[in-house]
Amino acid sequence: MDAPLAPRESAKFIAENSRDVFIDDGGVRRVAELLLARTSGPGLRLEGWKALHELNPQAADEAAVNWVFVVDTLNFSFWSEREERKCLVTYRGRTYSGYWSLCAAVNRALDQGTPITSASYYATVTLDEVRQIFRSDTEFPMPLIEERHRVLNETGKILLEKFGGSFLNCVRKSKNSAQELMSLVVEHFPSYRDVTEFEGKRVSFYKRAQILVADTWSVLEGKGDGCFTDISSITMFADYRLPQVLVHLGALKYSEKLLKKLLKGEMLSYGDQEEVEIRGCSLWCVELIRDCLLELIDKNSEKPQGEINSVLLDYYLWDYAREHREDMQAIPFHRTRCMYY
Repeated sequence: MDAPLAPRESAKFIAENSRDVFIDDGGVRRVAELLLARTSGPGLRLEGWKALHELNPQAADEAAVNWVFVVDTLNFSFWSEREERKCLVTYRGRTYSGYWSLCAAVNRALDQGTPITSASYYATVTLDEVRQIFRSDTEFPMPLIEERHRVLNETGKILLEKFGGSFLNCVRKSKNSAQELMSLVVEHFPSYRDVTEFEGKRVSFYKRAQILVADTWSVLEGKGDGCFTDISSITMFADYRLPQVLVHLGALKYSEKLLKKLLKGEMLSYGDQEEVEIRGCSLWCVELIRDCLLELIDKNSEKPQGEINSVLLDYYLWDYAREHREDMQAIPFHRTRCMYY
């Protein structure tokens, strides 16, 4: 079987052949201009990953890398059917929802002496133990809990067999290449193979594999084993929040037919034409925003510290989406329940 197109090539192909999702060039420029004003702040800098998010590990060691690996292995499908039916996790006096409820649950488990980031533990953890670790403060559990249990067992066994139980060993095999690390992850861990078909071609998004590379870069502060010379080749992470914020900001547009479906809350299956178009066009849209932003920076007398890449744009826009949730209620996110994002 032919290898799928890489995420960037997949996105370009999808955007060129999309029927229900469109990129607005004027909107792309407006978002780039909005981001230009933020390039001096922590939100568009590598150190923002730790400085702005207290749940992320503050160390840059093997334990922190293993934390990142477990969290990104389980980093999928947090959306709730309705606002009032959320899984919530309280940790150190603060209550978290969505992805942060996962991070809070992992940190709570570690504080209580459960070695959830140790492969030898999660390779054999039971479903009941997983339910207890990721328990919600509400009556609504974290979605796909059986799938999370299965993925933890599978991933833990592979990590023990092939990488001595530590994700840092996998990172070291990549020889400071983001692309090589992404390839190793996709090759060895089945749950990361975010591949589907579009217009007769195999396309990939590798959302979790790419965010795993990005978070490894971030937790290791871009140094030592985390100094990826090609980090700018990693694209944004195609999920359900980024398309929503891109539509809100006017860089992405939906056809009337698709918008009606989303407003009704209709589910889109993983691999559906419209679902693939939403993810692919979002990814390509962020690539265009990045290119436009780099042009604006080039003309600007003040240069930001460090490089600006799609990883940092994704981090910033995802945080922006969470902070502006109230403003974005008129824009529906697409509902797809799967383990890839």
